[in-house]
Amino acid sequence: MNNLKLWLSAFRLRTLPLSISGIIIGGCFAAYNGFFDPLVFVLALLVTVALQVLSNLANDYGDGVKGTDNENRVGPMRAIQSGKITPEQMFEGLKINVLIVIFLTVLLIYFAFGHGYFLYSLFFFVLGGLSVYAALKYTMGDSAYGYRGLGDLFVFVFFGLVSVVGSYFLFAKQLDHIVTLPAIAVGLLSVGVLNLNNIRDIESDTLSNKITMAVKLGKAKTKTYHLFLVIASMVLGLVFAILYYTSPWNFLFLLSYIPLSIHIIKISKAEHSSDFDSQLKVLALSTFLFSLLLGIGYIL
Repeated sequence: MNNLKLWLSAFRLRTLPLSISGIIIGGCFAAYNGFFDPLVFVLALLVTVALQVLSNLANDYGDGVKGTDNENRVGPMRAIQSGKITPEQMFEGLKINVLIVIFLTVLLIYFAFGHGYFLYSLFFFVLGGLSVYAALKYTMGDSAYGYRGLGDLFVFVFFGLVSVVGSYFLFAKQLDHIVTLPAIAVGLLSVGVLNLNNIRDIESDTLSNKITMAVKLGKAKTKTYHLFLVIASMVLGLVFAILYYTSPWNFLFLLSYIPLSIHIIKISKAEHSSDFDSQLKVLALSTFLFSLLLGIGYIL
C-alpha cells in the first residue's frame, strides 16, 4: 500500500485536470457538431492521462539523474530527489508506462477510424510516437529540449493544438475552424502553468544550467510574459464566443475569468518563489474550468 501511494505521488495526479482540458473542448465541440462518440472520448482521455503520467515520471527521472532536483528547489519533493524511488526503478516504470500508452493509442485509433481511413490512422500513429518522444525528451537525455528553452513551444503545441484539434479530428474525421481559437487559448494557459513552474524554480534551474524561458528572460520579464499568456487567452476566449455566438450559454465560461482575474492580480504582486508555487494549482484548475464551461456552453 505504501509503495502504491509512493508511485501515485510520483504520477502527480494534480496535473491531470490540465492535461485533459483540450480533450474536453474537442469532445464538446464534436458533440455540438454531431460527431461525438463516447468510447472514443473515454479512450482519448485515457491516452492523454497516460501521456501526462509518462511526462511526469520522465521529468522526475531526467531532473533527478541530472541533479536539477536538489535542496535549492522550491515546491514538492520529487520521487528520485527524496530517495524513495531509485533511478533504476523509475526507468522501469517509464518502460511500463510507454507500453500502456502504445496499447491505449492502438485502441483509440482502431475505434476512431476502424478498418477505413488508413492514412488518418497512420498519421495518428506517428502523432502518438511524437507525443511519447515529447514526454520523454523534456528533461531526459543530453539534448533535452526543456533544458534549451523549448518547453513552452512544446507545451503550446501538444496541450493546445494537438489536444484540441487532434481530439476533434478523431470524432469528426475533418478539420474545423471552430476549434482553432479554443485550441490557442488552452495552449496559452497551459504554457502559463509551465511558466509558473519555471519562475518558481528560476534560481535552482540557473544553478543547474537548465535554460528555461524564465532563466532566459529573468524574473521581471517572465512575469510580464506570464500576464500576456493569461490575458491573451482570456481575450481569445471572449472573441471566440462573440464570433461563434448561438445562445447566452456560450458565455458560461466567463465564470472561469473570476479565478483567472484573481490569479492575474496575485502574479502581479508576486515576488518570492513560494508566491508563484501557490498559484500553480489555481491556474491549472482555472484552465480546466475554462475548458469545461466553454465546451458545455455550446452543447446546452
